[in-house]
Amino acid sequence: MRHHEIAFIEPSVAAERLRPLGTLAFLDSAMRHETLGRYAFIGADPFAMFMVDAKGAKLDGHPLSGAPLDALKSLLAQYETETIPGLPPFQGGAMGIFAYDFAHHLERLDRPDDLDPAKPTIRLGLYDTVLAIDLSERRAFLIATGHPEKDAAARDARAAARIRAFQERLEAPQHASTAQSPWTGGFDWRSNFFAADYRAGIERVREYIRDGDIFQANIAQTFQAKLPAAFDPFALYLRLRRSNAAPFGAYFDFGDLQIASSSPERFVKLQDGMVEARPIKGTAKRSADPAEDRALAETLLASEKDRAENVMIVDLLRNDIARVCTPDSVEVPVLCGLESYAAVHHLVSVVTGRLAEGYCATDLIAASFPGGSITGAPKIRAMDIITEIENTARGPYCGSMGYLGFDGTMDLNIAIRTVSFEAGRARLSAGGGITILSDPAAEYEETFTKATRVFAAFQEESR
Repeated sequence: MRHHEIAFIEPSVAAERLRPLGTLAFLDSAMRHETLGRYAFIGADPFAMFMVDAKGAKLDGHPLSGAPLDALKSLLAQYETETIPGLPPFQGGAMGIFAYDFAHHLERLDRPDDLDPAKPTIRLGLYDTVLAIDLSERRAFLIATGHPEKDAAARDARAAARIRAFQERLEAPQHASTAQSPWTGGFDWRSNFFAADYRAGIERVREYIRDGDIFQANIAQTFQAKLPAAFDPFALYLRLRRSNAAPFGAYFDFGDLQIASSSPERFVKLQDGMVEARPIKGTAKRSADPAEDRALAETLLASEKDRAENVMIVDLLRNDIARVCTPDSVEVPVLCGLESYAAVHHLVSVVTGRLAEGYCATDLIAASFPGGSITGAPKIRAMDIITEIENTARGPYCGSMGYLGFDGTMDLNIAIRTVSFEAGRARLSAGGGITILSDPAAEYEETFTKATRVFAAFQEESR
């Protein structure tokens, strides 16, 4: 394993220079923060692709034995590496997406009518070479594991060659941007709900709550639009990271599928044996007027409905994480803290624990996926109600994107504020947690509040 420090480079510039290598993976902290938004990680040209569909796990199209997460656990173990101290936390491994619909591999759930068994629910590239950028210290490192070579000398030679190749591409004379911005007009977004139908769905959830079936469920509407012939999803992501900067942003290009995310939410992180989840529940729009903006934030902090919603999901996550953490280690150091983003204020809590001996990152995923903040409580019943009301496969939306390191580390977001591009169409979903105190009209409007900055990225004039 080798590493080499190079001159600091802006993450978006680096991603653009590396994307011609193929299968770009860009984990982006466009909203910089000393802890939550400190690092960016960029990979390209993975040495293998791990995918899961209804038939099970595959590596480069070849079936793997065992349940999908067991197969992933065994695969990562083949390339186990030691952490290099002093470098950013991701030093090579798997990067990609766990679609929300992967939950059907973990639980017996009702299936939406359009769930496609051939469509992958996990897509992970195995990246032997990563550009890791420390945005706080303005330092950049190329890290290469030398995988998949087995012989030590061959592995070291590959690592050295990969670092040279990536460095040459990153340091080549800069030419005009390759990101195309061909669109100038509006997009004809169509929702899977009429307003009255969405409000009726919210009332149906409230009926289930009154009947004692659930405490809350997260209900979303999904927008789709046809793309212009020359549309460049990467150019859209560059706009999105400006219009809606977020600490857990991501862009992936899998060839037949691209995903652009400006997520503010961490699903789960694992580092040095410590687990952290940061569920978001509670949203208020922002105002350009400072006094009004402060008032909106204070109203959110005092909201009985939003605090109750957040606390319920914190309890759910405590129980999920406790399944793989040491007894009595699960704590809630932050409950309903305020975080502010470009378009919204959020209530965010923090749940932590220490992973028990014998468990690893994939066990943590099995115990907690999908995140409670985008399902509801109790989780399984809430997910069946989501399917009843939405009746559409969610795909990447409300799944998780991020990395699983060859050294056992992991950091995954919740894929909200996320657009997927496939078969000439863009797809964007937005939703919210429904409780007995929810107002159907207000919940409907909240979906637009959450989606507004993503829509803005499509409307922004070319530069």
